[in-house]
Amino acid sequence: MSREARDAPQFYLTAPSACPYLPGQQERKIFTHLVGKRAAPLNDLLTQTGFRRSQTIAYRPACESCRACVSVRVLVDDFRPSESQRRARRANADVVGAFVAPKPTNEHYVLFRSYLDARHPEGGMADMSSLDFAMMVEDTHIDTVLTEYRVRSGTGDQPGLGPLLAVCLTDRLADGLSLVYSFYDPDVARRSLGSFVILDHIEKARRLGLPHVYLGYWVEGSKKMGYKAGYLPQERLGLHGWARVER
Repeated sequence: MSREARDAPQFYLTAPSACPYLPGQQERKIFTHLVGKRAAPLNDLLTQTGFRRSQTIAYRPACESCRACVSVRVLVDDFRPSESQRRARRANADVVGAFVAPKPTNEHYVLFRSYLDARHPEGGMADMSSLDFAMMVEDTHIDTVLTEYRVRSGTGDQPGLGPLLAVCLTDRLADGLSLVYSFYDPDVARRSLGSFVILDHIEKARRLGLPHVYLGYWVEGSKKMGYKAGYLPQERLGLHGWARVER
């Protein structure tokens, strides 16, 4: 066996389970491991072909009778915010997002629990302990950061000193930023923090000269995932590759 064959990733298929997005559907996933020196370039390649990352696993839906999960990525240079997105920017003009090391703290976990309890009390992550949360953040072999959002201190983009408002687990890829998971204070709905986190990542990618922000899967008909269609223009991954969508 050649060295290339030995180093090639091995893919596995999960057993069918209930779909978390569309009632009455069954989901299956194909997955592989992201470990060692090959993890970063492999994650870049797989993300560009529709995979997502969870800790040291890259996965993609492989459902037999459904193709509703569609990978989407925002086209950074061409992005134009909608009026509601501009309102979200204005509502958070006093907030700055800063990259920090992927080291979970009690402050992070308290915010994470508040978010889950308010927004997803019966979701698949509802029972996550502080140890589970730490593994979600730290268990990675690729370039990953936490993006913390706090009230701005002074002028410029220096990290804020106020209470933690939102956090995003962010992968830095060769061609963009990938939002792995974000959570925020559920008690300040007027700020539209979920939207602001995405808008801020688009701006960060622009400053870094990166062409894409990966949002994960858009699922038409799913209230949980439908919001991703609103960040335009974007590209959606289909049978013939990435296709631009204007509206």
